[in-house]
Amino acid sequence: MCDWLSLHRKLVAAARANPPANAVPYAFEKRVMALLATRVVKDQLAFWVRGLWQAAASCVALALLLSVWAFFNPAAPTNTDDLSQNFESTLLASVDQSDLAQ
Repeated sequence: MCDWLSLHRKLVAAARANPPANAVPYAFEKRVMALLATRVVKDQLAFWVRGLWQAAASCVALALLLSVWAFFNPAAPTNTDDLSQNFESTLLASVDQSDLAQ
């Protein structure tokens, strides 16, 4: 783990050992700090929240659309064939043919 206090002391000592040159414009640090203060930090969570709300709205719209379609869609004609009867007759067809062969 890093010792923050010793790192801070080293940085301050290095800064004091190297005084700023005269080439630095007057109040340069104040202009930089003013620009940093006016910078707007974008909230990363806001992008997720907006995207999830849009997804929720589209899901609700799709659910409503499909519900209306299912409600107003005419019912398909009922199939009179019983699947269980068809399955049983298919399975017993081989037994019936073996009885005929004897």
